Amino acid sequence: MQKDNTKSLVHLHFLIFLWGFTSILGALIDLDSMPIVWYRMAIASGMIAVYFLLFSPKSFQIHKGALKYYVLGGLLISVHWVLFFYAIKISSISLTLSILSSASLMTSVLEPLLYKRPFRLYEIFFGLFVIFGLYLIFGVQKENIEGIVVALICTLLSVLFSLLNGKLIQHYPANNISFYQLLTGAVVLSIALLFSLEDASSLVELSWDDWLWLFLLSSVCTAYATIGSVVVLKHVTPFTMMISLNLEPVYGILFSLWIFGEKELMSTQFYLGVFIILAGVVGNGIYKRQQKKNSPPS
Repeated sequence: MQKDNTKSLVHLHFLIFLWGFTSILGALIDLDSMPIVWYRMAIASGMIAVYFLLFSPKSFQIHKGALKYYVLGGLLISVHWVLFFYAIKISSISLTLSILSSASLMTSVLEPLLYKRPFRLYEIFFGLFVIFGLYLIFGVQKENIEGIVVALICTLLSVLFSLLNGKLIQHYPANNISFYQLLTGAVVLSIALLFSLEDASSLVELSWDDWLWLFLLSSVCTAYATIGSVVVLKHVTPFTMMISLNLEPVYGILFSLWIFGEKELMSTQFYLGVFIILAGVVGNGIYKRQQKKNSPPS
């Protein structure tokens, strides 16, 4: 069991590395947020469907009572991604990713309520690091209040999505969950685009670079990463996943500074806020590891 947990944590951090790159891809693609997410979900669900047809036809089976939860998950993740890319477009990669760090605090409050387990004081304690870090970030980014609000709503949706999948993975296969959630999102966004898009030709008149970024975003960063994240929830709690996701800003900010240079450069206070948030991540990990060492073997 311990071996499975360790492998899951290593897998989780590899997925976080990939997710850190999605913000860069979103900024590079010359499309609005909704078309980006529509392509992302449509291509990803199509790739998974081809895999099912070739290697696992039984994976298309919808288990009894699961469809409503798949639809709910698809709505949560599709709106989350639309808001994520929208926040990047109206503010910056660094700001959006730093706000996503509030996910651990939201999870420390929502997970006990939805999973009906006691509150853990250490989760609240390390969540307070997030509050202080966000306070510093907000203090230097007041002009980007719209981007901050959008990123906070986006973060709440990602927390609810992870909490939902933490329950679903106990009863249904990961690839089945991910496929129908991605497919739901693609269908919903297709309808939304049908009524909101003025010029449909803009969806296909893309550069070769845009097609390449869309393919990478949809395949590696979505089809593979989405299934992988649901599998990981078999062995780690949603809180551990969400607080580990605070490392995503590190990767994303480093990538953005490397690729976009001074455009993504922030103030010293901003980076101090990010550092304090990450201190909460590391502190939580150390505390949990120490608890496991001190607990008697089962």
